[in-house]
Amino acid sequence: MNLSWDGEENIPAAKATVWTFINDPAKIAGCLPDVESTAITGSSSFDAVVRVSLGPVRGKFKFKVSLAPQADRNRMDLKVSGGGLGSVVDLAAGADLAPAGENATTLKWHGDASIRGPAATVGGRVLDAQAHRVIGTTFENVKKALSV
Repeated sequence: MNLSWDGEENIPAAKATVWTFINDPAKIAGCLPDVESTAITGSSSFDAVVRVSLGPVRGKFKFKVSLAPQADRNRMDLKVSGGGLGSVVDLAAGADLAPAGENATTLKWHGDASIRGPAATVGGRVLDAQAHRVIGTTFENVKKALSV
């Protein structure tokens, strides 16, 4: 099953502050919901163990996350791969950063996911609803972390 999402998020922090934050794997890992553990594996990568609950598919998934900053384009790309319980998830996402005033940044983002195995059998509506929850929670956590 293939799914796509896109949107725009306004972050109440200067672009330079947001850029520094999203380039730190530990900070990004700390904003993801349902994470049981993380391990920083490089200057732009981390592994995460995440609790997943998609209808009858419940358990832990392991993911490898890679950040690919493109400072010259004011863009951050992200790749997530992994899975669990016989399911495989691959996600490619990206966000373009633009200043939205002195202390605000707009992120225009897009993501494409491929899901195979039992997790794909729960249906597009369930997966889409779960993805929107994860995306929304992640952006809310970023905003909270940057407002401190």
